[in-house]
Order: sequence, then C-alpha cells, then structure tokens
Amino acid sequence: MIRKVLIANRGEIALRVISAAKELGVRTVAVYSEADRNSLHVRFADEAICIGPPRPGDSYLNVPAVISAAEIANVDAIHPGYGLLSENANFAEVCRASNIKFIGPPPEVTRLMGEKEKARQAMKNAGVPILPGSDGIVESAEDALQWAQKVGYPVILKAKAGGGGRGMRIVRSAEELPNLYHSASTEATNAFGNGELYMEKFIERPRHIEFQVLADEHGAVEVLFERECSIQRRHQKLIEEAPSLQITPQIREEISATIKRCLIDIGYHNAGTIEFLMDEDGSIYFIEMNTRIQVEHPVTEAITGVDLVKAQLRIASGERLADILPKSITIRGHAIECRINAEHPIKFTPSAGKITAFNVPGGNGVRVDTNQYAEGVVPPYYDSLIAKLIVHGVDRAEAIAKMERALSQFVVQGIDTSIPLHQEIFANEDFRAGIFDTKFMERFLAERKV
Repeated sequence: MIRKVLIANRGEIALRVISAAKELGVRTVAVYSEADRNSLHVRFADEAICIGPPRPGDSYLNVPAVISAAEIANVDAIHPGYGLLSENANFAEVCRASNIKFIGPPPEVTRLMGEKEKARQAMKNAGVPILPGSDGIVESAEDALQWAQKVGYPVILKAKAGGGGRGMRIVRSAEELPNLYHSASTEATNAFGNGELYMEKFIERPRHIEFQVLADEHGAVEVLFERECSIQRRHQKLIEEAPSLQITPQIREEISATIKRCLIDIGYHNAGTIEFLMDEDGSIYFIEMNTRIQVEHPVTEAITGVDLVKAQLRIASGERLADILPKSITIRGHAIECRINAEHPIKFTPSAGKITAFNVPGGNGVRVDTNQYAEGVVPPYYDSLIAKLIVHGVDRAEAIAKMERALSQFVVQGIDTSIPLHQEIFANEDFRAGIFDTKFMERFLAERKV
C-alpha cells in the first residue's frame, strides 16, 4: 500500500481523497493556496504545505510548486482529483521522472485520450460506436466546409484539446461555418493554448450518458454501469443520476464489452469515464473519455457499494481488481446527485464571500460531500462548486422524494447558491417523469416564471 499521498487539489474532492486515504491507513499531505489557508482539507490532512498565491496558475496549476511540496513531504504518490492537473499528461510525466506515483493512467494514455480525434479513432478501432465526423482535425474553414458537406448539417466543431463547452460551435449552414470556425478556434486557443478543431455530426436532442470504469495494472478492466448526466446548463452538469433510465441490459452489456476491449488495447489503468451521446432513436455514440475520477462518482458508489477513491489508491499500490471488487456487482436502487454551486439561482452570477450559516441534511440514504462550514469563506478564484448532495433510494421515485426533502433542509446563508434552482427542477413534471435531454435546461429556463 502507498505509504503517503499528496493531494494536488482543493475543495470537496481534496477532502474526499483524504477521507479515503485515512481509512486505508495512508498518510496525507494537502497543498493549498493562500486563499485556502483555512480550508477543511488543510485542517484534516496529516500535513499541509502552502504552494502560492490565490490564483490557480500561481498555486494549484504550478507544477514545480506541487512537485517541490511532494519532495519536501517525501510522498510516494500524488492524487490529482478532478480538474486542475488531473488530465495533464506533462504533469504525470514529471511525477514519473520524480519517482512519484501518479494516481491515474500512464501519461501516454492520458495524452491519447486528451487528443479527442485520436481517442475517437482508438474507440472506433475497438468497435465502440462513434459519431460520423472528420478524420482528425480540420485544418481550415475550407476543410471544415468539405467535411460538413460529407457529414451533413447540422455539425458541431469541437476543440481538440479541451472541454466544458469552450471552443465548441454548432453549425447549421455553410454560410455561417467560416465565422463559427474562426471564433471556435480563437476561443480554444485562449482557453487551452491549442486552436485545433475537429468536427462531428450534431444530434439535436441527445441524452448525455457516461460509463464508469476501473482498470488495474495487470490488464483487468471492470465497467461499473452508467450515469445519466443530461441536466446541464452551458455544458456544465447540474444533476446526475445512476442508473440511466434509457440504458437497457442489452445496451449496457454490449457497450461494457467494447469499452473493456478498448481499454485493454490502450493499456489503461485506474479510474476513468467514457462519455456518450444517445440520439432519439436510442443509438449511442462515443464523444470523449475523462481519465480521472469524476465529480459525480458518488452516484456510482451508491448503486454499487464500491468506494471508487479507495479503489484508485489500491490500484496505484499494485493491487488487482479481483482483490478490490466484490465477485459480483449489481445495480442497487437509484441514486441522484445535485451540484450545489455558489451562484445566484436566477442570474447565475458567481457568489463569493463568507458563509454565515451552514446546515447539511442527513438521514438514511443522504450524503453530502463538501469542504465548507459556517464562518468559512468561498473565495472568488476557483470553481463555484461548494457541495454535492447525493441521495440513494430503492427506486427513482424514492430518490426524488429524498432529494426534495434534503434540499429543503440544506441551509446556506451569507452567499447565494443553486439550491432554489434545484428545487424548481425537481418540481418539474418532465424531469420527474424522466422526459429530458441535454436541452432540458434551455427549455426550462425559457418557460421559467420568476
């Protein structure tokens, strides 16, 4: 077992990793910026090292500072969490060169899956269905026009090196393509330092479904079912649930088999997520892979009973999946997660500041992952996520009832949060009936009465 791990992250995921490590008897080292000096991950780690000023580029994204902290603390491994450096292949390579275990896939695999057109090709070679699109990057607006004619409008341009909706444009006609190509490329350059784009067929009303995987370093891969992530605003997930209402046992079995084949072929190990779009006919298509733990991993933990973060640590310690996972894993009930963000529920403006009151709900089947507390401060420099509220019920109806109750008992004062928005969504008849897609929030906000 790893003796000592540094968590190269902040917020609730840093605290989540610390908790898993402590249960395994692994010592922990927190790194923090000056803005996070009083954060709970700093308090509960065995050791804590300040790595710089508040801005992420000067602290959490500062690779030399993170590696220096790891060497000072004499750690065996680094857990990157999600976001920040978690999918940075260069960081993983620096860890390897420094004889520090990076808790994630090898840097070569991270790089392969991070270059989305190469990831598409790897999945295609393994038999995973992919959306029709360009063979690699589109070199120019003229090249894009030729591909769009082959694929058929509407199409979507996507940044080769990024995600989160940046460097992405929907194109519905040849006339608008050149301007949208240039604006997407410029945005991708500014966001990721790489303006290259690729093209896919655009599905008008898709569902966003993702499959959770674990892979050990001995060639074994396990797919731990799927999550439904269609409730999004501007490509940012708001609500996730597991399992998906749309995935049949046959689809689940077929997709899982092809995913396993692909990940074995590319030499993947540790945790990861394969993301798909499902069209209105029920066909499912690969879009990308996230080579890290996901924000929404607790819903998979709820329906499987598997602690994914502990599994990450044990895989990185060289253990086999056969010794980590139960012999048989089945879907147990239904789980839903709400991302509680520090933002105005109507204007969607960020809300930083001091929390004057903070009460989290409890009870059977209710879990809250958070790094916040009363009198704590939400700094303005980072992601707006302040808590994740997860519920687990015997079925979706019970999970919804638990979530409504839990949201009503979740008290955050001093800042604005998305809790009222979540309560509105759970009162929506279409959501309750499971009738939604990735455009649900656009329709919901257009019809909203506030």
